[in-house]
Amino acid sequence: MASVLIIDDDVELAELFEDYLQQEQFFVETRFNGREGLEAALSGRFELIILDMMLPDIKGTDILRQIREQSLIPVLMFTAKGDDIDRIIGLESGADDYVPKPCTPRELVARIRAILRRTEYSTRQEQQQLSIGPLTILSESRQAFWFDAVIDLTSTEFNLLEVLAREAGHVVSKQALSQQALGRPLARFDRSIDVHMSSIRQKLGQHADGHHLIQTIRGQGYQLIKE
Repeated sequence: MASVLIIDDDVELAELFEDYLQQEQFFVETRFNGREGLEAALSGRFELIILDMMLPDIKGTDILRQIREQSLIPVLMFTAKGDDIDRIIGLESGADDYVPKPCTPRELVARIRAILRRTEYSTRQEQQQLSIGPLTILSESRQAFWFDAVIDLTSTEFNLLEVLAREAGHVVSKQALSQQALGRPLARFDRSIDVHMSSIRQKLGQHADGHHLIQTIRGQGYQLIKE
């Protein structure tokens, strides 16, 4: 039974989702303000956090940044329907995925299971080391190293980097990346993959000659350069 924390000040909606998730065999707790939500999020008792971007006391993005300073727990954010700015800022702040409000409980459960399924799949794999130039990925422990330094990646960022590493030297489409790393089809005009890739590039840094290990192939997808 996976444990989920909901942080949302919409009491009626949060309780609706809590009831539905419990029926789907999740253990759920809810916090209705940012201060209590952040404290619970950092307690180590949950496997996934659902975070509303619009909270009365603390901005959702500020909560997300504080979570990311201490934890790589998967975070699924609620965003206003059609609000691309909030969505992009949330992803840049370290969210793993998003669900626009209003959404159905069924869609929410599908997104949660997709994130947890991919994370659990990676942790069940035998320890395998992938090395591409200065990049090293350890599948079981879900760790990535740039030269000898650990890269602090979110769950989704690790999934994306691992997919690219396994296909090093080949172009991987955004649709394939979304299916394999996020566990869902990529919707039209969805920029989540691009935002995650930008974050990964920043965390990897550059080679001495200034080029990035991950290249954008216009109209096709992304490629991790095999050296």
